[in-house]
Amino acid sequence: MMISSAASLLRRGAARRAVQSTGAVSATSTTKKASVQHSFFRSMNSASTIVEDDDSDYGFGKSVPDNKIPEEFIEEGEETIGEWTGCTRKFLAPLSVSQSGSEILNNPLFNKFTAFKSGERDRLHFRGLLPPRRVNMKIQKERVLQEIRAEPSMIRKHIILEDVHDRNETLYHRILVDHMVEMAPIIYTPTVGQACKEFAMRYRRPRGMYFCEEDRGHMAAMVYNWPEKDVHVIVVTDGSRILGLGDLGANGMGIPIGKLSLYCAAGGIAPHRVLPVVIDVGTDNEELLNDKFYLGVQKPRLQGSKYYHLVDEFIQAVRHRWPNVLIQFEDFSSDKAQKLLNKYRDDILCFNDDIQGTGATTLAGVLGALRAKGELPTSLGDQRILIAGAGSAGIGVAQVLYQAMLEHGRSEEEAKNCFFIADEKGLLGTERLDQLSPEQAMFARDTDGGLSLNEIVNKHKPTMILGMTAVGGLFSEKLIRDMGKHCERPIIFPLSNPTIKAECSAEQAFEWTDGKCIFASGSPFDPVQLKDGRTFYPTQCNNMFVFPGIGLGVTLCGAKIVTDRMLYVAAEALANYLTEDELSQGKVFPDLSTIRDVSKKVAIAVIEEAIRTGQASRLDEKALADLDAFVQKKMYDPVYVPLIEKKA
Repeated sequence: MMISSAASLLRRGAARRAVQSTGAVSATSTTKKASVQHSFFRSMNSASTIVEDDDSDYGFGKSVPDNKIPEEFIEEGEETIGEWTGCTRKFLAPLSVSQSGSEILNNPLFNKFTAFKSGERDRLHFRGLLPPRRVNMKIQKERVLQEIRAEPSMIRKHIILEDVHDRNETLYHRILVDHMVEMAPIIYTPTVGQACKEFAMRYRRPRGMYFCEEDRGHMAAMVYNWPEKDVHVIVVTDGSRILGLGDLGANGMGIPIGKLSLYCAAGGIAPHRVLPVVIDVGTDNEELLNDKFYLGVQKPRLQGSKYYHLVDEFIQAVRHRWPNVLIQFEDFSSDKAQKLLNKYRDDILCFNDDIQGTGATTLAGVLGALRAKGELPTSLGDQRILIAGAGSAGIGVAQVLYQAMLEHGRSEEEAKNCFFIADEKGLLGTERLDQLSPEQAMFARDTDGGLSLNEIVNKHKPTMILGMTAVGGLFSEKLIRDMGKHCERPIIFPLSNPTIKAECSAEQAFEWTDGKCIFASGSPFDPVQLKDGRTFYPTQCNNMFVFPGIGLGVTLCGAKIVTDRMLYVAAEALANYLTEDELSQGKVFPDLSTIRDVSKKVAIAVIEEAIRTGQASRLDEKALADLDAFVQKKMYDPVYVPLIEKKA
């Protein structure tokens, strides 16, 4: 089911009345006031050029057809000589900065390394503080890439890239945007797990904020220590369940940093508008409690009311300073994650990536897998779905799939009967309702409680198996082969991260099903060639395909909450992005190189749903008339722009 266009929504009177005429802040005015080095400038090589000056009496603010503009005004190439070699002299709105001299060179939001032109070196007072040769971004990028590619160790590659992140955010994000396929495994899964484990030993520069029990009563003031005034997205963790590695305490800061790098590069959120946070409530990891180099609170984790009161003060503090901020909960333990989501989801702009993000991404993968099998999305309710893992991720996936079935017209009972969810004690059954959370109890079956995975496969013959256990190798050869006997094309998604925690590898899945399975995994796997010469291309079922677009959409339109249907339309937009060629190769997710366009499509789908439900408070008529152009214009583009010193 494709989503209605923005134009059709605009024609609906209810949707029109739901939009408040507050107006959207233009990218131009935002750029002039921004305290980071970014630009929303777009080339004039478009179907028409928009001259933005609605107050003028000379026809400005209307589309000017390109055939009315002399050709020499439309095309402008790069310079080939002097310090401007490889650069453009096109107009870029300058950033006014309150710093000068070495302060700028030490600020990663403003620093351009050796790319500062002679005029900037003079007016910003650091002539002589840099080597004399001016080197453009292209050459800077080539140098970093050469260093990364020469290093065989993934964690060393990560350190090299984060070193750039700490010194020059514009160059860092340019590298990510232009080389996402190569860089994503370095900055995020699977490498980020090792980076978190080594976080204290490689700590170099402050990034983000930390809140702990000692800060109770001070958080409302603390948040003003953060230098940026316009934060749009916060990713927060308590470090209790980092990927499949467990309790890493304050070392879990690597996760919010990595997620927000993807928000900036894939989702187009400017780097000065994101904030990584750790709520440090202690750790129950004995190794960290006794590690003299550990940087977090070396006390057992807070529990009960003390824990929840600390989190609540943090939520109130950040929302007091940034009332419209999106708060993304990340890697909270299962016993806390659902409770926190239930507490806040209906009142503030927030979502839990492990529960809702994983659910939406998995739904998109499942819909893609059904397309690959030649089935309609509505056949989701005909599937028999075995989920290994009844934690926050497993139950979150079940909830999103369940809601999608209801969306397709299935009854609640029909939808529930599709699920077989197992934990370490076997299939969830009603005989242990007193041990289950309300969310788990919803999927408990009246019969066969306690069956093992193998017993479930042989008795109920599932058509798909989803792994979210963080138990590496859990899917045995017998289990997968038995699935292949009962289902012509089984859907096999081992989704645990990092790679060593995957329930099975791509090679195992394809080999044990004779290449018949449809496969996606949480961490990336290389192409698989079977003995008969056939080659299969596993795709990565990673939340990075969904959360950047959701965040971009809800923050641009001014949504107040993230609804379940926003997650559904986000998954649908992602699934619809798959091409027939990709499906024919067995892929169920698009190529990672397209992720910025994927994020834009997801954002548009989320905004359209916000319009439908009257949540799009920030959109004006111009934005509604062309959502694609509006979202594209608002997406951060990491390029160097001129800096000027702010006058006192």
